[in-house]
Amino acid sequence: MGTIKYPNGEITILWKPERCIHSAVCVRTLPDVYDPGRRPWICPEKATTRELTDQIATCPSGALSIEEQEL
Repeated sequence: MGTIKYPNGEITILWKPERCIHSAVCVRTLPDVYDPGRRPWICPEKATTRELTDQIATCPSGALSIEEQEL
C-alpha cells in the first residue's frame, strides 16, 4: 500500500498502514483529526500543526510521521 500523505498547508502527515498496530493513540488524542470510520480518515486541518506534531510524536509504531512542506 505504501505511504499515504495528508497535508495541512504547513506539514504533511505520512501514514504507513503496514506499520500501524492500531493502538488508537491518535484517535484518543485527536478524535476530530483521526476517525477510522471517515474517508479520508485523517483530516489534519482539524488541529493546529503543533497539536499534530505533538500527537505524532506519541505514535508507538512509527506509522505516523511528519514531512515538512517546502515553501
